[in-house]
Amino acid sequence: MDSVWDGVCPANPIEEQPTIGLIGMGAMGRMYAKHLSKAGWKKIHVCDLPGKYEGLKKEYTDVSGITVLPDGHSVSRSSDFIVYSVEAEFIERVVAQYGPSTKMNAIVAGQTSVKAPEKAAFEKHLPPDTHIVSCHSLHGPGVSPVGQPLVLIQHRAPPEALHLVENILRSFGSRYVYLSYEEHDLVTANTQAVTHAAFLSMGTAWAAMKEYPWEQGLYVGGIETAKVNITLRIYSNAWHVYAGLAILNPSAKIQIDQFAESATELFKLMLQGGAEGGEQRFRERVEWARQIVFGEDEKDGKKRTPILLSEDVLDRFSLGRTPASPAVPLPSSSTPSPTNSQNNANSHLSLLAMVDCWAHLKIQPFLHLALAATPIFRLFLGVAEHLFLSPTMLDSAIHSALYDTWHRRDDLEFVVAARGWSQCVSFGGFDLYHRRFEETRVFFEGRFEEAGVLGSEMIKAIMESEKEREARESRS
Repeated sequence: MDSVWDGVCPANPIEEQPTIGLIGMGAMGRMYAKHLSKAGWKKIHVCDLPGKYEGLKKEYTDVSGITVLPDGHSVSRSSDFIVYSVEAEFIERVVAQYGPSTKMNAIVAGQTSVKAPEKAAFEKHLPPDTHIVSCHSLHGPGVSPVGQPLVLIQHRAPPEALHLVENILRSFGSRYVYLSYEEHDLVTANTQAVTHAAFLSMGTAWAAMKEYPWEQGLYVGGIETAKVNITLRIYSNAWHVYAGLAILNPSAKIQIDQFAESATELFKLMLQGGAEGGEQRFRERVEWARQIVFGEDEKDGKKRTPILLSEDVLDRFSLGRTPASPAVPLPSSSTPSPTNSQNNANSHLSLLAMVDCWAHLKIQPFLHLALAATPIFRLFLGVAEHLFLSPTMLDSAIHSALYDTWHRRDDLEFVVAARGWSQCVSFGGFDLYHRRFEETRVFFEGRFEEAGVLGSEMIKAIMESEKEREARESRS
């Protein structure tokens, strides 16, 4: 590869800069275009479907450095670094169409969430003289890339090709994580599959009940705030963001299936209550999962600083408000939870199932936290950590799961939803996934704007707190 790009940066004269090509101008393609233009790169060639050419050209008329071209052939022939920002479902078809037009010695990347199909498409359709250095920003388009993990995959390329990609993307302010294609898919499954399944199931359950539970005074404040805001955040995004990872990543399928199994088995024990040793079996299973997932902290003899902000801080981002008294009558057992009348203690079945799933699959989530954690994974892991490392809160959840009945219908709907999503993924049908996602999405549509603002503020607060925590731990 020509060394002319050594040390190149946006401050170089335009004739000394590489041409950057973006094929696909969806949410992530636009995010890349925005940050590259803002950084000062002066030759950014972009395209989308041919039918969107005129509208895209009008939209970017006055945007510095960006030139809209008619199609992927134009971008491929003219660009030194090309990023395919298309859905994983369609990557093979798009690369087959435009890959043969790739400029000699160009570097090609894909911004897909699951890399196995991308790798196969690049190896099959790109000319042998091109280089492959792929990428993946592990966050959504609405999250600032600063400090977030950005995966780089040096697959078929010399070091100087990797260095050029590093130079081009450095303006994002992201943290580079170097993985292989196979490592990427395993890590993304471990950090996203179960968390996505949990929130998708929560949303589907609430839609099936046809109510916003936080408006009933039942799931408000504290860690419930995180659950609600992230659920709405996921359903406000495009369905294909989650479908590709779930359906095309074999590791993700295994995890989603185990999550549904964990939720089902725990719910069966909950229904048994204290009869015939049911409480002991339930407690033993929860404790076993706690030891597997969170026990390392105890073995090392030094405590991690918790991820989650205080529940009082999280209350600022709540869509609902805790009433002075329960909004609806809450039937309970003859041995009611001591906190039920004040905080509506519930089973936290989604969290119990998530940790139980990780334990059964021997996934150590904290190993991936420093490596390639998305903001949603980081936050939900923090919520689980908060529950499982608080003896009082965990005991309250166990007691409520076994003896309180007011949340049983909610938990039943959650289990049905989790099994439904598992079956949907196992069938491997994108159309079915799309339909299931959209049917739930419609129910929450009117709440996305408010939840989007609050959710972004909550994630920003968590990320700032995490940066401070990581800085303290690196100094100790």
